[in-house]
This record gives sequence, structure tokens and C-alpha cells, in this order.
Amino acid sequence: QVQLVESGGGLVQAGGSLRLSCAASGSIFSINDMGWYRRAPGTKRELVAAITSDGFTNSADSVKGRFTISRDNAKNTVYLQMNSLKPEDTAVYYCNAVATAPQATGVMTIRDYWGQGTQVTVSS
Repeated sequence: QVQLVESGGGLVQAGGSLRLSCAASGSIFSINDMGWYRRAPGTKRELVAAITSDGFTNSADSVKGRFTISRDNAKNTVYLQMNSLKPEDTAVYYCNAVATAPQATGVMTIRDYWGQGTQVTVSS
């Protein structure tokens, strides 16, 4: 199994910054894409930013120029640097990883894994 543990959320004033981290652990053969999603109250989960194992990134238009995603492949960790935060960035942020790992049956399988979520609250 693969576990994703997020950290770095919290309360910040508008215009401030936060850095989220997500470390993957467990019986990992390889990790392909990693990313961050968020869900605000009453909305659907949306992609914030993603990064491939080669370092190619994409992000939502709403965060371009403010948020930066990066990863450390040696540590199986992905980061989200969030600057110029706005109240509309308030949400629970979830880490995602597409990883190849052995399942309970012993079969090596590629699938999505999710973190437990970390709350980001931006006050106006």
C-alpha cells in the first residue's frame, strides 16, 4: 500500500503565503504524476496543479502566477508553494499520486492514491 501524508495547511491572511508538502511512503515501485486538488464547501474537487516524474507541470488558470508545484523524486515528495493567497483559495487541499505498487494480492498495479486532506483558510 501507498500512504500520502500532507502538511503545511493553516490560516493565513489574504496576500500571504503557505507551502504544502506531501510525502508518499510504503511499498512503492514507482510514482508517475503527482498533484494537488482542492474542494471548497459546496463545490466539486478541482485540479490545482500537477507535475510529471520528468518535471512537466500544469496548473489551473485561477492559480497561474501565484502557485508553484515542485517535487523531490528522491524523497517521493511533492510541494505546493502558494503565494498571493486569496479568500477564494480557501478549501481542503488533497495530494494525489499515480503510483505503481503491489496490492494485497501481490499483483503490481498502477492506480491513484490520495492524502487525507489539509485545510487552507484565507481570511480577507
